[in-house]
Amino acid sequence: MNETALLAALREAVGAAQVLQGEDCAPFELDWRKRFAGKALAVVRPGTTDEVAAVVRACAAHGASLVPQGGNTGLVGGGVPDGNGRQVLLSLQRLNRIRAIDAANLTLTAEAGCILQTVQQAAEQHDLLFALSLAAEGSCSIGGNLATNAGGTQVLRYGNARELCLGLEVVTAWGEVWHGLSGLRKDNSGYDLRDLFIGSEGTLGIITAATLKLHPQPRGQLTALATCPSLAATVELLTLARKAAGASLTGFEAMNQFALDLVRRHMPALPQPLPAAPWTVLLELSSSESETHAAALLESLLGEAMEQGLADDASLAQTLSQAHALWQLRESVPLAQSQEGLNIKHDISLPISAIPAFCAATEAALEAAVPAVRLVNFGHLGDGNLHFNVQAPQGQDPAAFLREREAEINKLVFDAVQAHGGSISAEHGIGQLKRDELAARKDPVALALMRQIKKALDPQGLFNPDRVL
Repeated sequence: MNETALLAALREAVGAAQVLQGEDCAPFELDWRKRFAGKALAVVRPGTTDEVAAVVRACAAHGASLVPQGGNTGLVGGGVPDGNGRQVLLSLQRLNRIRAIDAANLTLTAEAGCILQTVQQAAEQHDLLFALSLAAEGSCSIGGNLATNAGGTQVLRYGNARELCLGLEVVTAWGEVWHGLSGLRKDNSGYDLRDLFIGSEGTLGIITAATLKLHPQPRGQLTALATCPSLAATVELLTLARKAAGASLTGFEAMNQFALDLVRRHMPALPQPLPAAPWTVLLELSSSESETHAAALLESLLGEAMEQGLADDASLAQTLSQAHALWQLRESVPLAQSQEGLNIKHDISLPISAIPAFCAATEAALEAAVPAVRLVNFGHLGDGNLHFNVQAPQGQDPAAFLREREAEINKLVFDAVQAHGGSISAEHGIGQLKRDELAARKDPVALALMRQIKKALDPQGLFNPDRVL
């Protein structure tokens, strides 16, 4: 590879000011968790889709691989370069325009670098809802959300990013642009190319824009906490909530006692309206009718749950600020555990019916392997996604625990996930972190098909090599 010629071609494609080198690349070379660090030949910041295509053609001509990056909030090391200093990091932050809003069609078209919160606010200005919501929404980008098929807190009602996208604009490995920004909900005219690129983590093409599905804003939204005597009771409460509220149930989050104990310890200013309990559930109901209707549904549901012994206590938010405070408890768990020290993280999904058995068996196996181990178990119970994180025993060095025990504990947890019919990655993706686990655990036929798709769409191995596969 002639680096001088490549850099000249990149400067011609996007302008010299948008080709960064040396220390200017540093913010782009370290991942969100500060676990993966690399070295880029250059960081290139195109401002249009045509410029992205020109960058791809330049890299293809010079045999240089590309690592696409959005808001750099990924959790599996998929958006940072390797350490050889020869990869081009393609930052999509400047592709940040809302191109169109079609209120009658309930769609919004946004470029890949748009921050998720910006998209949410643009929809709100038209009294509409873009339903993807996650803790990093103030800094993550739509392109990254789609490339990783992000989940978040409202998957139970609205689905993952995949279900919220109707069309894509994508730059291919040949530097061509697929103009697939359809706002159609029905289109049976061939293979669904959109679904190939969503969740592909930048390994098949570069998403540059998307047409997103909007919904009417709910007229009423109510949030509550409830304490439960067991994990099995939380699953029964979820079943009851689905029967009572149907599509009005938009959030159902669960947190074990240690997760909220960490929030109490590291964030004592955050009020916790209920006493400590084995499990605490956060419920959110949204109504298309009124807040009064949502309140009546939620109060009836919680009353029935307590009558059946599924909940011991409950606290219903009376104001918007109280609702935000309840959500802040849930969203503060990751920060609290990081303040406690490094831990071994697992983003897993399971059939909801299998979650109590999985947790009982896995917790017992972990306790046998590491006496006094501490588990931060929380997540989106409504869609079967747990963040099953393993914290070192009190007094042990967290960094040493991560370094020395991660492989052993991952095997124990992932073996149990597979035994219970689950997945080792629910919403974070594969990236670098879980690439080898995927190779060892994915169905061989599925892996072979994935490799054939990769070879067909990216024969040079141009896009994000050694990620996912």
